[in-house]
Amino acid sequence: MNKTKDNILKIVENFYLVIILIFLYAPIVTMMVLSFNNSKSRTQWGGFTLRWYEEMFEASTVMDALSNTLIIAFASALIAAVIGTAAAIAINSMRRIPKTIVMGITNIPMLNADIVTGISLMLAFIAFGISLGFKTILIAHITFNIPYVILSVMPKLKQTSKSIYEAAMDLGATPIYAFFKVVFPDILPGVLSGFLLAFTMSLDDFIITHFTRGAGINTLSTLIYSEVRRGIRPSMYALSSIIFSAVLILLIITNFAPNFKKEK
Repeated sequence: MNKTKDNILKIVENFYLVIILIFLYAPIVTMMVLSFNNSKSRTQWGGFTLRWYEEMFEASTVMDALSNTLIIAFASALIAAVIGTAAAIAINSMRRIPKTIVMGITNIPMLNADIVTGISLMLAFIAFGISLGFKTILIAHITFNIPYVILSVMPKLKQTSKSIYEAAMDLGATPIYAFFKVVFPDILPGVLSGFLLAFTMSLDDFIITHFTRGAGINTLSTLIYSEVRRGIRPSMYALSSIIFSAVLILLIITNFAPNFKKEK
């Protein structure tokens, strides 16, 4: 009787998991199929083709938006990783009450609505006489990425022992040398996860980018939004499919590389 109940529960759990996966990935699979559809119609199959991929690489607006998106995402994530790591180390060395206050302030940008952050940054740039463009987008992305890096590095700092760093100092190491040889290797996983999280958030952002970009510059999110009223070109399906495939391959490599090293 118990085995029968366990089997029924497993069937229900597997069915529930399958339903969730279908809801998550059916739209993505549909988009990838449409990227190979020779017809612009979303309801009729016009045959297999690669012309949307060719059109994507030939379209200067799409390539410019893609390059802007990748440059801003990588640069903002890298700068935010450096600033956020330094800020996390400073916060970790504070006393309990100031540390609690600063961590509460750090959480506010993450809980705040994106539209409020975008408008406030836009008004700040205008107030300081900074013309909206590439640099304002970069500054805005660095601003909202820093809290994600701090919250990724802080748990790793709590796991490290201060005595090891102090021992390295007692043995004659300089503070910078002791940090990079003792502390940094321990917090490196947190720094990398913060960098990847910041890169993903920057790549995906639309609202803050929309309010701080000004005229004459586009990212993928703003370009797709501007095309919604006219109808999205199938070449954007092709670009989205490439981005999804690249992320999927990266995740597979990240998950299976440690196991491969252990087996080797």
